[in-house]
Amino acid sequence: MSSFPDETRNPWQVLSTELKYRNPWISVREDQVINPGGGRGIYGVVSMRNKALGIVPVDAEGNTWLVGQYRYPLDEYSWEIPMGGGPVEQDILLSAQRELKEETGLTARRWTNIARLHTSNSVTDEEGFVFLAEDLEPGAVEPEETEELHLWKLPLAEAVEMVMSNRITDAISVAGLLKAERVLAARAAQAPAAG
Repeated sequence: MSSFPDETRNPWQVLSTELKYRNPWISVREDQVINPGGGRGIYGVVSMRNKALGIVPVDAEGNTWLVGQYRYPLDEYSWEIPMGGGPVEQDILLSAQRELKEETGLTARRWTNIARLHTSNSVTDEEGFVFLAEDLEPGAVEPEETEELHLWKLPLAEAVEMVMSNRITDAISVAGLLKAERVLAARAAQAPAAG
């Protein structure tokens, strides 16, 4: 039986770092490294200038909202939970509230942070958070210039089935919908029976 690893030990040695590219959203650096096996090599890292934020809005009837849009890097259409980015220095809840309003028109009175995740931790340091938004009020959408969004209101269970059948493939959406379903199920199981 192997011993549990020392999670604080970094087996990589960085010899040098060079910034290769930067724009308002990302930067790319190339590190000259000695890898855990002792060999020399390079490691490219994409650093994000924003936190990734996803929101699973759920109404009293158990419905949620998906946002559909064409994703340029994938060259395909994607159904996702409402999401966007928030400046690293800004409170993530304020950024999440803004994103929900912009993309769906919804505002929520109840917010629960249900997940922290890393989207592709072998190439990027992006950190994401998912919120469950409840007690919803409708309003007007305010999409950004770069967004051509379509909204779809559907039962949360149907959105989860879209995850399970690979119709939803965005990592934050997959994690957020599955986590929201579990959080809500656990909450329902703990609720006192009506009598």
